[in-house]
Amino acid sequence: MARDTAPDWVAGERRDLASMLAGLTPEQWDAPSLCAGWRTREVIAHITMPYRLSTPRILLKMVKARGKFNRMSDAQAREDARTLTADALLRTLEENVTHPWKPPGGGFEGALSHDVIHGLDVSVALGLGRRVPDDRLDRVLGGVGPKHVKYFGVDLTGVQLTADDRTWTFGAGAPLRGSAQDLLLVLCGRRLPPGHLSGEPSARFTATG
Repeated sequence: MARDTAPDWVAGERRDLASMLAGLTPEQWDAPSLCAGWRTREVIAHITMPYRLSTPRILLKMVKARGKFNRMSDAQAREDARTLTADALLRTLEENVTHPWKPPGGGFEGALSHDVIHGLDVSVALGLGRRVPDDRLDRVLGGVGPKHVKYFGVDLTGVQLTADDRTWTFGAGAPLRGSAQDLLLVLCGRRLPPGHLSGEPSARFTATG
């Protein structure tokens, strides 16, 4: 039988994210995230989209986007960021921490990954220093595989991601070192601010301006 509420480890991540967002200034809501072309408000609009849009509405928008999910979600995030205030976006998240949404085929682990990764898109870009709790990060890292690298289109040829805060590696080659949560972002195709990564390949995955 399908659950009608998210498990504690998903709800907990959403509560922590809402708490972080509640302390942001208007300038931080309009600051760039690690998602190319998205500010904090577009990222949160994207996270909360499944709480506002029914499955039929999402499917209709997918049809209009010719089946391109990224195109649809980008347009929706930008529209919602224009029409919804930061308070409204935050309230939507706060009111849906136990929402049973899951990405197709991803289960609740996929929902957790979605929230963790996009939460880091905001917190790392803003330099907030938030650490994802170990038990949640373990779940996300445990689901990482070649399909994620392919989906995000990141080139890890000749690179081994090597966490410096736990025993975790991914790939083979020259070590790229950083915290496990920063390396998760590398896997997702993000370029990190200077100072987060070390090792010979670090320049390839570090933002330059």
